[in-house]
Formats: sequence, C-alpha cells, structure tokens
Amino acid sequence: MEAIKEHEGKVFPLNRSNVDTDQIIPKQFLKRVERTGFGQFVFHNWRFDDDGTPKPDFELDSPRYKDASILIAGENFGCGSSREHAPWALLDFGFQVIIAPSFADIFYNNAFKNGIILIKADESQVDEWMEQAKEGTFHLNVDLEEQIISDGTKQLPFDIPSYHKEKLLNGWDDIALTLLLDDKIREYEENQAAKA
Repeated sequence: MEAIKEHEGKVFPLNRSNVDTDQIIPKQFLKRVERTGFGQFVFHNWRFDDDGTPKPDFELDSPRYKDASILIAGENFGCGSSREHAPWALLDFGFQVIIAPSFADIFYNNAFKNGIILIKADESQVDEWMEQAKEGTFHLNVDLEEQIISDGTKQLPFDIPSYHKEKLLNGWDDIALTLLLDDKIREYEENQAAKA
C-alpha cells in the first residue's frame, strides 16, 4: 500500500444515497483472484446498458470527469454485503478519497485497509460540493497529516481514527503491521524451538 499524506484531485459527484457494494461492483465481476482490474467494472450497471453501450445519463465516463480521484456521495455509502472487491474497484478506477455524510461500517474499514481515505462530512457541505462539482472542474485538497480539506475558498477540519490515519500515512497494510513485529515474532519462534 502506498503512503499518502496529501491528495489534490478532481471531484466526481454521485448524488445517491445507500449505494451498496453490489452497485459499486456487481457480483458477475467477482471472478478475478487478484486485487487489480476491477476498476473497469465500477458502477457497471449504472454506466452501461446490457450490450455494453455507455449510458449518457451517468457521467462518470464523461470527458469532464476524466481522472477524477475524489468521489462525493450521499449517506450510507458502501452498504450491503461485505465484499472487499468494492474498495478494490474504486481504488483501481482511480478514486483515492471518498467523502460522504456516512459510510457502512464494514465498507468503512475495508476501504481504509486498502488505502482509500474516507471522510465523513456534514450533509449540507456534501450538497454544496456536489453542486460545485457538476461542471467537472471542481477540485479539493485533502491534507491527511493536518486533517484539513480545502476547496479553494475555505478550509474545513475532518476526523479520522488515529489507527487508520497512521496506516495511511505510513503505507502500512495488515501484513506490513505484522512485519513491524518481526523481531518479536522471531524471538518467540526461537524460544519455542529451544523448548522443543
């Protein structure tokens, strides 16, 4: 997992609440064994017709949102099943930050574990930023170290659990955290071998 201290990016507004993990990555695309390659299928049923033709009323593939890396959504984002493929798909597509009034608990933890910054923001602020993002030119800057979001006119603080913040700042996934204890693990194994 890559360390992240600050991120500046174009915002894509997803003005929908209760977006579940099957809408983020439909079940028919869960056949891959690696974590990569899911981005092309993100929001597939909203983006494409049955024959694969892009739907013009869902603007994620619009040129004005090309390279958007910050997603703003409605409340309860990531509800539904616990599939970890949902954050994999979002990250693989290019989203590094997701802002919403609330997130489903399991998705919240899965996203952090995979290197996505999740920010809970007041619903009125989310609505304001969604409106500003409609033209496809709106950017936000997220300073993870200082826990500040800047929209060019104001700076707003945000909360993040210290455990997740430390992992993101250092680029530590669960394996990396285990390896930080390598000396203690080795010492334990040597003691066990000596007792045998």
